[in-house]
Amino acid sequence: MKTEPDSKILTRRQFLSRTTLAVGASTLVSFPYVGRVLGANDAINVACIGVGGKGDSDSSDAARNGGNIVAICDVDQNTLDRKAKQFPKAKQYQDFRKLLDEMGGQIDAVTVSTADHTHGVAAIRAMKLGKHCFCQKPLVQTVQEARIVRQLANEKKLATQMGNQGSAESGLRRAVEVVQAGVIGQPQELHVWSNRPVWPQGLMRPEGADEVPSTLNWDAWIGPAAMRPYKKGVYHTFNWRGWFDFGTGALGDMACHTVNMPFRALKLGYPTVVEYEMGSRFFPETFPKTSRIRFEFPERDGMPPLKFWWYDGNPGDALKPLRPGADAAKEIIMTHGNLPGSGALIIGDKGKLFSPDDYGARFYLAMKGDEEFKSGDQHEACKAVPQTIPRSPGHMQEWFRMMREGTPAYSNFDIAAYLTEIILLGCVALRVGEGFRMDWDGPNMKSTNLPQAAQFVTRKSRPGWEA
Repeated sequence: MKTEPDSKILTRRQFLSRTTLAVGASTLVSFPYVGRVLGANDAINVACIGVGGKGDSDSSDAARNGGNIVAICDVDQNTLDRKAKQFPKAKQYQDFRKLLDEMGGQIDAVTVSTADHTHGVAAIRAMKLGKHCFCQKPLVQTVQEARIVRQLANEKKLATQMGNQGSAESGLRRAVEVVQAGVIGQPQELHVWSNRPVWPQGLMRPEGADEVPSTLNWDAWIGPAAMRPYKKGVYHTFNWRGWFDFGTGALGDMACHTVNMPFRALKLGYPTVVEYEMGSRFFPETFPKTSRIRFEFPERDGMPPLKFWWYDGNPGDALKPLRPGADAAKEIIMTHGNLPGSGALIIGDKGKLFSPDDYGARFYLAMKGDEEFKSGDQHEACKAVPQTIPRSPGHMQEWFRMMREGTPAYSNFDIAAYLTEIILLGCVALRVGEGFRMDWDGPNMKSTNLPQAAQFVTRKSRPGWEA
């Protein structure tokens, strides 16, 4: 599918203006909107692609919210057998392409909860068929795929939701209200760090091959990536996250959670600069064990230019992970005694807002002159800020409500794909190399000074696995 320049799709400014809530309003305005809403009593037939790990709970949540699970798909027959005990009437598949070919006319919606590298392919194929889509984070693996799913959601008028469940937290929505009310003044810096990876990365590919288990469809697991030998415990079922071909590293795994609140609060559009500043030893096929990446954002919607630093690395690793400096984090250390394993810190000219929660459920405030942070729900500076964002009935429930009523889910693809696209630029910069300042043209999806970045923006899929 050809991607259009931003002049042909919704711009960040247009999105914000169309989804801004009037004080006291009870629902979001009807953009993005659903072309055909389903009635309260209509059955919603759902196919679940990936039913192990997070897919286990996603499929269960879909059923709990009224979905009629008519098909389940997983590359591992053992996983399918376990899930079939819950959904004995659901048709079973190990290849989502076959599922969509055979059952496309019988399903209304899909959940996609596979490894990162197959998110985009599965979601795009389903959306092209007009299917509503709930897809796990990170929404896709490449910048181009993010652009495509956002476009498809708008063109097909589909109900969508990304699986960053922190979006449903009242604390996250309150933090957005507090920042946008100007409580901490003009935001100038953003620091976000993660305790990931908790999987192997920073290593070479092991030699040799192991016998593929009879229950595993290895071809379907590899999907659009280049074929490689099966190695027991190296990729399937969980350790794929650290490999360039299959995952998106710590940044892709956690930033859709930890950057979610500041992304919304700070109205972050496309960055103009992204640079992989430093990291641990680099390996040709895996993400490094720790890294620091800088994003620079221009002035936007009345907010000044801002620099955002992302840090990752497991504190339990022998290698000391990169983290924010003492000046930025001094109040956090005064309050908590140390720097938590993960967090998001927004620095304004009047104060700081800090969330130590991966999902943004809690936040703390320290105004200028304060030596310690105080809980946001108790700080005097927050009390006069009105509620302007509706609170959530539940993350999966929002998606079903969007299918039935048309009310946009808070993490629908129009905003979730934007968030994902920005995050994936960090992965692009990392692949370009340490110390290379990447000037970025967001609307045209390219670096203006580093042409070598283009190879990491798109995917060259294995034949037969194109989206």
